[in-house]
Amino acid sequence: MIRLTGVSKTYDDGTVAVRELDLEVRRGELVCLVGPSGCGKSTTLKMINRLVEPTTGLIEIDGRDVTHGDPVELRRGIGYVIQQVGLFPHQRITANVMTVPLLYGESKATARARAHELMSLVGLDPEQYGDRYPHQLSGGQRQRVGVARALAANPPVLLMDEPFGAVDPVIRGRLQEEFRRLQRELEKTVVLVTHDIDEAVLLGDRVAVFAEGGRLLQYDTPAALLAHPVDEEVATFVGAERGLRRLAVTRIDTAHLEPVDQVLASELASTVPVSATLEEALAAMLRDDRAMVGVTDGPQFVGVLTPAGVHRALRASLRE
Repeated sequence: MIRLTGVSKTYDDGTVAVRELDLEVRRGELVCLVGPSGCGKSTTLKMINRLVEPTTGLIEIDGRDVTHGDPVELRRGIGYVIQQVGLFPHQRITANVMTVPLLYGESKATARARAHELMSLVGLDPEQYGDRYPHQLSGGQRQRVGVARALAANPPVLLMDEPFGAVDPVIRGRLQEEFRRLQRELEKTVVLVTHDIDEAVLLGDRVAVFAEGGRLLQYDTPAALLAHPVDEEVATFVGAERGLRRLAVTRIDTAHLEPVDQVLASELASTVPVSATLEEALAAMLRDDRAMVGVTDGPQFVGVLTPAGVHRALRASLRE
């Protein structure tokens, strides 16, 4: 879907923001670009929609070289969400979301219906919030409006630059979960910039780790990145807690469960679905003060996960 080949950006003063970057994002994939400040991740994002022009290299979307086309036409197929949202302060929320469809020639009735649909999709009741102004919303609510506005033209590609960085940690966690659900439902191709490795491994199908000077150090799935950092620089960036972070990206495998008949049903205080992560399963154990949790597949009880099973699952993930 998106392919960058040998892409570099060098500014007039000689500063190299991005160096010989090769990166491919598959259709429907959510890729996170992560790294310290000044490593070129935001510059990379801006080069994809030509807010910044690359110095060298090729950028393709659906096999089409976008570096020689009309940048305005290009941006019509790309949603763009930034940390500060950029809502029009003098317009009500519905009008903010209607802006893009109206620019594309939609009727007011169609644009309003689309705006209300998207507001509902991001968890904002249009009847309750549609007539409010941006300053009357919380930071998290404004971020939701920003996402809705970016989706208003139904773009196949969505670029997001630190979209959840301006809200408090509790709201941020809820927004991350809501956005991941939304992305899976809509199957958008998303490139998201963050400096937060926890956010990257939570949201990303794959994670690109950048270093200063715009160098790409590793591009991998969250599980592989945490289990097998390619060098000490990546290992240092993902942190000594990467073993704990692997709990959040490793899902339950029935091969690591204990048979049902080995445990009295009365000892189980709660269950988790087989699609849950090891982190969610451990949280249930701690919440219930039990050394085990039941695992279900729909209505069927498939086994019990114990701390020993968690350990086996983590060891198995290292071999993948």
